[in-house]
Amino acid sequence: MLKIFTTQLQGHFNRIMEQEELNMEDGARILAQSVISDGAILVHGFGEMAAVATEALYGAEPLKSAKPLFTNGKINEVEDVDSVLLITRFSTDEEAIKLAEELRSKGIQTVAISAIVKTEGERTLEKSVDIHIDCKLTKPLIPDDVGTRYGFPSVMTALYAYFGLKFTIKEMVEEFE
Repeated sequence: MLKIFTTQLQGHFNRIMEQEELNMEDGARILAQSVISDGAILVHGFGEMAAVATEALYGAEPLKSAKPLFTNGKINEVEDVDSVLLITRFSTDEEAIKLAEELRSKGIQTVAISAIVKTEGERTLEKSVDIHIDCKLTKPLIPDDVGTRYGFPSVMTALYAYFGLKFTIKEMVEEFE
């Protein structure tokens, strides 16, 4: 099973790398502008994606200028030079969409990471943010003997997309300095 899981996961990583490179660059440009302008990158992960926000804020190599978007359940002040990074499992997450629309109405540049879910509705996260990075995982990876699937590593694919974004931000900031 682990070999199947690894092969499937590597395929997702490759698709993110190949298909989301331009979005990562554009998202990194927005977030790097905040770093260069002495602003902050305010980060928030919904549900299990709090793991990605934790990595960005408190990991071994924190994202430069990163701060939590929320403290004690209340949104922190977002300045004009700040930008926001939102991470959620699916692009149909109503709470994430609502927050992204609120940030957009205030003129706050926002980048999001989530798996795009095809939907008939007009309200999706990728339409509510400035740049969206699709982490591609919409169903479990491993088929079982009866045709159902299991193994849904949403945090792993979002972390992969996050690190692609982080490395690009680092390069841009270093070029500026």
